[in-house]
Amino acid sequence: MSIKEHPPQSDLPSGEPALHVPVLLEATLQLLQPLQGESYLDLTAGYGGHASAILGGTENFADACLVDRDEYAISRLERFAEKGARLLSTDFLSAARQLNEEGRQFDIVLADLGVSSPQLDQSERGFSFADDGPLDMRMDQRQEVTAAHIVNTYSASQLTDVIVRYGEEPRGFAMRIATAITAARPFSSTRQLAELVKAEYRGPWKKIHPATRTFQALRIEVNQELQQVELLLPLLPRLLKPGGRVGIISFHSLEDRLVKRYFAEQAAAGYEAELTLLNKKPIDGATYDVHNPRSRSAKLRGAVKK
Repeated sequence: MSIKEHPPQSDLPSGEPALHVPVLLEATLQLLQPLQGESYLDLTAGYGGHASAILGGTENFADACLVDRDEYAISRLERFAEKGARLLSTDFLSAARQLNEEGRQFDIVLADLGVSSPQLDQSERGFSFADDGPLDMRMDQRQEVTAAHIVNTYSASQLTDVIVRYGEEPRGFAMRIATAITAARPFSSTRQLAELVKAEYRGPWKKIHPATRTFQALRIEVNQELQQVELLLPLLPRLLKPGGRVGIISFHSLEDRLVKRYFAEQAAAGYEAELTLLNKKPIDGATYDVHNPRSRSAKLRGAVKK
């Protein structure tokens, strides 16, 4: 598949500061081939970057449904609601289940599984240790479980399992981190935790901070990200009209592995398959979205309903 490279575009209305650049935007448009007037479901609408491009110059968004569990993101999507789009303030799995119960189907479904740039950049959200902030990491700030709760209440064994499973750290290093956490808690700030992990690394490091994988693991545990993806995938065919296309953008190997496996099962199902793959190999952000540094780890896979 030939993908054109274009400079990043702001996803916000004219006059507003650029907060988020949609990942693999041109690749998504070329893969899904949206047509004027088609119905559209964005399961992780964020700040509307992909939605703006896919819906294009359409004046009436009555056939669009935009989903996000981040209340701040929902507030930024009101401009679509003003043109008739339906907004669902919930996680993508709950939205998919609700829309299935309603019998809704769409021409295009998109799920961008990554953390948004504003979530990363706003230190008060606690997703990053670049600037000090509270140990939060909730995508939906209405939920009770935070990263601080996990760090301060999980046993060393539980923490080890989380860091190994979701951070893909070697078990020996994960155990050392978990033991150090339980000995030094309570923790309240991202910098406090990052410094402890760095101290346990006991060796030189270059580009990737030693705490990166621990923070990824905590974020996935807080938001139950992999469980959400695994349960979402079998619901996708029912959300699509015949000929409808779905695109999924993942950002780490754990997510992509689930998507790859589900699509491979569809490809191997023969006549019983509900979906046909649009691309056998994922579209890689490091190759096809070089202008957007946060696309480096992104992978886009797509399928069409028979």
